[in-house]
Amino acid sequence: MSSLRLYRITKTFLQFGLDELIPRHMLPWYAKLIRFKLFWLRNKHKDKPLALRLRLAIESLGPVFVKFGQMLSTRRDLLPEDFAAELALLQDQVPAFDGKLAKQIIIEAIGEEVFNQHFIDFEIQPLASASIAQVHTATLLQDGSPHEIVIKVLRPNITETILADIKVMSLFAGMVARFLPDGKRLRPKEVVNEYRKTIIDELDLIREAANATLLKQNFEQGNTSDHVLYVPEVYSEFSYQNVMVMERIYGTGVGEIATLQQLGVDMKLLAERGVEVFFTQVFRDSFFHADMHPGNVFVDATNPADPTWIAIDCGICGTLNREDKRYLAENFVAFFNRDYRKVAELHVDSGWVPSETSVDEFEFAIRTVCEPIFNKPLAEISFGQVLVSLFNTARRFNMEVQPQLVLLQKTLLYIEGLGRQLYPQLDLWQTAKPYLENWVKDQMGIKAVYKKVKENIPFWNEKLPEIPDLVYDYLKTGRKSHDQQAQLIIQLKEQQNKQHKQLIFTIASSAIIICLAIFFH
Repeated sequence: MSSLRLYRITKTFLQFGLDELIPRHMLPWYAKLIRFKLFWLRNKHKDKPLALRLRLAIESLGPVFVKFGQMLSTRRDLLPEDFAAELALLQDQVPAFDGKLAKQIIIEAIGEEVFNQHFIDFEIQPLASASIAQVHTATLLQDGSPHEIVIKVLRPNITETILADIKVMSLFAGMVARFLPDGKRLRPKEVVNEYRKTIIDELDLIREAANATLLKQNFEQGNTSDHVLYVPEVYSEFSYQNVMVMERIYGTGVGEIATLQQLGVDMKLLAERGVEVFFTQVFRDSFFHADMHPGNVFVDATNPADPTWIAIDCGICGTLNREDKRYLAENFVAFFNRDYRKVAELHVDSGWVPSETSVDEFEFAIRTVCEPIFNKPLAEISFGQVLVSLFNTARRFNMEVQPQLVLLQKTLLYIEGLGRQLYPQLDLWQTAKPYLENWVKDQMGIKAVYKKVKENIPFWNEKLPEIPDLVYDYLKTGRKSHDQQAQLIIQLKEQQNKQHKQLIFTIASSAIIICLAIFFH
């Protein structure tokens, strides 16, 4: 980690007065001494609110911190509302690097001969530029046909920059965990580690290509209705760790509400399909696009009455294991049915709160937070705010942030935000409830048992001839084990009797010695 970079970050934080985030009385003496010695780094923005100062500081520190701030803005369970609102304004607007250098990097990855043979009309001026990579348009000649494509190329030396900044983030996370109230419960080190894993994954475009291919296959082979989600085709044979070639798509940004309305798009259907896309990815496929902010989502409005979501930038994808998915689905269904006791019991059963938690008290706390949200349109409620209230209420029950659900929470908040923009009257709960109830029924009903038995029949059929030998070996091993245990018990009893006799002899000898000493004294 560059000491110059650490100094610049520290300087920025102090000049924006971010040391105020840590109560002065909680700082150790050496931290106060260091702050005193850095007397020339004074707060230059005292007239601005602390939340605004945090956003401005992050913007001045560059793309890695901006991306981290964007992630934090979705963690309403960790931040006060004013801080979350400010961080949500962070824009990933980064100047493009030289297009000629980008072309050189692409040629080095693909090979000059292959590039000249298959790629024409390469546009030096990038189509888009972000913190980690930028995109150039071109035409791919394949199978005798031209295909409009975009080429995504990583920024030069971006890996070293990111790793250095993450080390600094880890340093500050340790300070937050140690000095801030509730610091350990908020698990800042785990949050930074999760961010590190996420952003490192984004640096591998082979992984992104694989994610996009899998997501595309899921929605082409699944049972969802047509035109729900489209993922551009990836040309894997031309994709490398720092270069990815994919189909160029044309669509309207999901955040361009006025344009979508002018095109006559069915906004209600579009919003409902967003909810369907989310729950299908999570509960059917166990694999979901975890970065569905407006910059990564477009709409194909060719047929305004039948709009299609288009997802790009699949660098961040999430998965859930079977247990987390089951508990999550049952929690959602219990929320929809206002069964708050079930919610409390599931939190205890899943280990999200300690086993000694009073279910009655936790149920009452959840009811107080969640009861007012139902039977209201999305415009009048905020799922993010519900999460904030729920987690704040759960603090006294020692509920900790679940790292494995970070991406899921972020994605759900993105979907809520998009739904609010597209169709404010959309009832997120009523739209999702039937889907979840059917999923739980499919997973836990008679059909699910039959399906599981059917899947295991080949395995059981293979092992059936071995069962007599396995039973014999078990019984033989069990009898031998029983004899060994009996022998061990006998040895322990003999050893215990021996020790008992030695103890009696020692006590008696000591008593005799003491009596003789007293007599001769």
